[in-house]
Order: sequence, then C-alpha cells, then structure tokens
Amino acid sequence: MEFGLSEEQTLLQDSINRYLTDQVSLDEVRKVAGGEISDAGIWQGLAELGITGILIPESHGGVGSGNLEAAVVAECLGYHVTPVPFLSTAVIAPTALTMAGNHEELLGSIASGEHRTGVAFGEAIGARADASVSISGGKINGRSIFVLDEDADDYLVADGNHHIYLVKANARGLERTGLSTVDRTRSTCQLVYNNVDAQLVSDNPQVFTVTLDTARIMQAADTLGAAQCMLDQAVAYAMQRKQFNRIIASFQAVKHMCAEMAANLEPCRSFIWYASHTLDALPEERHLVACHTKAHLQETGQQVSKTATEVHGGMGFTDLVGLHYWFKRIGANRQLLGSPEMLREEAARIQGFAA
Repeated sequence: MEFGLSEEQTLLQDSINRYLTDQVSLDEVRKVAGGEISDAGIWQGLAELGITGILIPESHGGVGSGNLEAAVVAECLGYHVTPVPFLSTAVIAPTALTMAGNHEELLGSIASGEHRTGVAFGEAIGARADASVSISGGKINGRSIFVLDEDADDYLVADGNHHIYLVKANARGLERTGLSTVDRTRSTCQLVYNNVDAQLVSDNPQVFTVTLDTARIMQAADTLGAAQCMLDQAVAYAMQRKQFNRIIASFQAVKHMCAEMAANLEPCRSFIWYASHTLDALPEERHLVACHTKAHLQETGQQVSKTATEVHGGMGFTDLVGLHYWFKRIGANRQLLGSPEMLREEAARIQGFAA
C-alpha cells in the first residue's frame, strides 16, 4: 500500500504555502512579534481559506476535514513561523467543543474567523505551586499562566480533575495580563480569576485527554515545519557562503551536518502522519502515540535548530537572517503542553513500565 498525502491534501499544502509565502514575509513576522501590528489580518486571510474551520463539522459552518489535513496545515504554519492562534482556536477549541456538544453557535463563529478562543490547560497538565485554579458553584478563582492567545474572546480553562470550563474574556473579575516568552510569534498571557463566571463545557476527562492528544500532535507538526525550514535555510546558506574561495557546502564537515539533520528529520514526517491517523482511526493507540510523537519531534527539532544555526556561523545569531524566530518557536514548543521528559514518563505509565 502507498502511505502518503492524497492529491487533495497535497493541493491543500500547496495552497497554504503559496498564501503564506506571498502574504506572511519575515518582515511581517517581525512586525507582529515586535508588537507593531496585530496578527488579525493574517488570521482573517487564513479564515478566508477555511483554515479556522478545518476541524469543525460542515454542519456547524466548518470544513469538516480530518486530523491529517490539520497536521498538514500546522506543518505549513510552522515552516513559515506564522504568528497566529491556530493551535488554540482552530485545534484545541473545536476538538473540545465538538466532543462536548451543544456549542454549534460558538463553533460557527470560530469557523468564520470572527471568534478566537484561548486555552488555559496548565493546571490539568502540570500544576504549579504559584498557579492553580479552583471552581465551585459556577465560579472560578485562582491564576493561570502561559495561557495561549492574549487577544482571545474567551478561554477554555481545565482544572486538576480534567474538567473544562468556558470563561469570557470580558467577564467581571477576570484580569488578563500579557506575558513575554522566548517565542514572540505566539502570544501568551496570565489570567487571574476572582469569582469569575465559568460555564461547564465538559466534566468527562476523556474529552480533555483526546483534546490534549490532538494538540500535542499538531504542535509536533508545527515543530516539524519549523525544523524543515531551518534545514532548508542552512542548505541554501551553505550553497552560497564562501570560505577559502570555495562554497562551504563543499566541505565534508558541513555536508555531514546537513545530512545528519535531513536523516533525523525525514522519518518524523511519517511519524506525524501516523499519529494523525490514530486520532481518527485508532483510538486505542492515540494517547501513547501522541506522547511519543511530541517527545521525539521536540528532541529532533532541537537538534536541527542547533545544527542549522551552527551552519550559519555568526550570521545565524543576527536578526537580519531571522533564524532565531524558528529556533525560539521550536524551543517554546518543546515545553508547551508537556516537555519530552514528562511525555516519556507518561508513556511509561501507559505501558505499565512506571507506577
């Protein structure tokens, strides 16, 4: 059998890459990352292509595609280090809301690009002593940090029991403060709750688990795209940079560095495809595969980002080249939604290797 992208999926990939190449240049990314402009224009352009509703059923105004199509989009966005809330609004929110049911109007608004939903899952993934939430009687108190999307219209908040709640961004008692992280292409914030109204979305832990598995696989696809771009930039630079009257790509040491990056990265693509397939067709494998996929992609992505920067030499650290945007995106992805160490421990528990 042939395992690869279909003609429709390849066309989707080509159309997204073409749009991002034309509309989201590195200068545009710099402006968003620097706070000179917002990401609203880029997000609306993607909404017109149907990306905001890629995981939303057609009956709710979305495209109704599968998780493999979403992974293809995530890889493209990572390749162009696109500064948009795809992970939170187009992946996590639709997955949770669709499974929970009775949120057709909100899903329709997300699909049209009119509504953005942020995500505060930190308490449910790995609680911190200085950030926790408590919910009682429909009211939420506490604090969430590293919440995805500072400009969201509302937020999905998960507690330690893996119950998911919806909190309006303009709710009384909610304080929202922007946070600075190494990755300026993805906005994050802190939410402080003081008796804030919280609408229960789902009290089924399985909804949270499936949503988190989906998010981790899409984030791994984002890392794959970012790492692939760094590899491509390293090869292109090596082919034109000269030392001792020779392009540095002719030096054996540089050849080995580029070959090692390519050899390590290429198998990751089929890893992503299979992981996306488990989301739709192999639920019994989904959780374990999601843990291994994100853990492996983050380790490989870190190796590629480090080596690609070394190939560029001193130029790799300059803002002119801009390699640091991809480097930091990969670094932030490594920790967000679970580090490789945490995910491997989780995988060991699933397989009965750890208590």
